Amino acid sequence: MNRVESNGVELVCEAFGAPSDQAILLVAGLGTQMIRWTVPFCLALVARGYHVIRFDNRDAGYSTHISHRAAPDFGELAAALIAGRAPDVPYTLHDMAADTVGLLDAFSIDRAHVVGRSMGGMIAQVMACEHPERVASLTSIMSSTGNPSLPPPTPDAMAMMTSPAPDPFSDEAGYLAHSIAFARRIAGSRYPFDEAAARRLILEEARRAHDRNGFGRQIAAIAVSRDRRSRLATVSAPTLVIHGSDDPLFPPACGEDTAASIPAAELMLMEGMGHDLPPQLYGAAVEAIDRTARRRP
Repeated sequence: MNRVESNGVELVCEAFGAPSDQAILLVAGLGTQMIRWTVPFCLALVARGYHVIRFDNRDAGYSTHISHRAAPDFGELAAALIAGRAPDVPYTLHDMAADTVGLLDAFSIDRAHVVGRSMGGMIAQVMACEHPERVASLTSIMSSTGNPSLPPPTPDAMAMMTSPAPDPFSDEAGYLAHSIAFARRIAGSRYPFDEAAARRLILEEARRAHDRNGFGRQIAAIAVSRDRRSRLATVSAPTLVIHGSDDPLFPPACGEDTAASIPAAELMLMEGMGHDLPPQLYGAAVEAIDRTARRRP
């Protein structure tokens, strides 16, 4: 692993493949860490001829945690947004996109193929809008545009995601039960849920860095992000949108809206996929990312 300074924070990252190959930058989602981009997935992209970089966003994993700022109160945040006020939040998706551009600078990479999942898809979209010269292609997975008219998450999945979990260090069994139940809920219907793999990943993330307040600060960054559709209409990079038909956090309309907002974007709707990327879909996703990276703008 490497540590790099970027935009006033330290990002921990890991690279696979030859630095002389075209770069693919993998951006993680809300409250998750770079290890969600599994080693087999990264190596499948390397086998296609890419230099693959995964990293922990700020407030996740081994990267800088903005612990001097409290997590915003969700009730106060919602009230401010409803009243049309700009809430005071520790940072925004634009700051996180600037972090990611700084990571490319640290690797002396002029342009990369940027692949983001969930919140990471939002960060990738902001990069393509605000730093188009740095984005060779864009892949937005299980994400959305910020369009306020889109259908919301299902109430039960949202409640599971935002309800406090037991502390993993004082109640590991309770934490695992809570986290596995949520992972099962968002996994989709087509592919068998691998509880053992989910357990290993959940425990590895908790042992790397468990920070409920960091999760809250990232939610706040999403909450204050504006509707990106007008800016997405300016994106010229080849774009792929991957979305699951069973996603309970971002219903399929969110993926459809993303693809409709970006000129010439390809929509790849995965039947039975939830808010997750199961190993059974790695091959199809990698092939599509590679195809998009080879498209001419």
